[in-house]
Amino acid sequence: MNQNLIRRTALVAAAGAASLVLAACGAGDDTSAGHNGHSPASPPASSSAPASPGQHNAADVAFATGMIPHHRQAIEMADLAATRAESPAVKKLADEIEKAQDPEIKTLSGWLTSWGEQVPAEDAMDHSVHGTDGGMMTPEEMDNLMKASGKAFDTAFMQLMIKHHEGAVAMAKAEKADGSSAEAKTMADAIITSQTAEITTMKALLGKS
Repeated sequence: MNQNLIRRTALVAAAGAASLVLAACGAGDDTSAGHNGHSPASPPASSSAPASPGQHNAADVAFATGMIPHHRQAIEMADLAATRAESPAVKKLADEIEKAQDPEIKTLSGWLTSWGEQVPAEDAMDHSVHGTDGGMMTPEEMDNLMKASGKAFDTAFMQLMIKHHEGAVAMAKAEKADGSSAEAKTMADAIITSQTAEITTMKALLGKS
């Protein structure tokens, strides 16, 4: 009888252990199924993707935020050339500046929006957004340019635009050095190339005037 009692006790213990193992496995399966079924980690990753398209950092944000008002002022200057410039070369240059920089403003604004950053207001001319004046014209310089015409306008326009372009090139070089967005760095490269060429053109025109 003692042996039978021992066997029964052993069987009961084994059955209990088996139940615990099965329960543990079941719980593990339920938990795993719950994770796999609901995939709680997946939705946040997919939903956040549109808000952060591509890698970017503070330098990229500063580049976009600073370049938008910078480009806007260049376009404002270029608009004046249509009615005030005397030289066909200056008018052509102004037209090229406007055609190049207007699409870039739209692209830069799109990046800021996608990064969850604020796009500078239309009248924003805050020099502090990029740490220096970036070659931006003062209100007095802009006022004087608006009052000029003919050859005087051509000379003032090119002198001011050279300084303006040099500021943009410096900002673009800073983006290439410190930024992480591949798209922003590509634009910075394009700005350096195009505006350096335009600086050379304007200096040559000034030398002939």
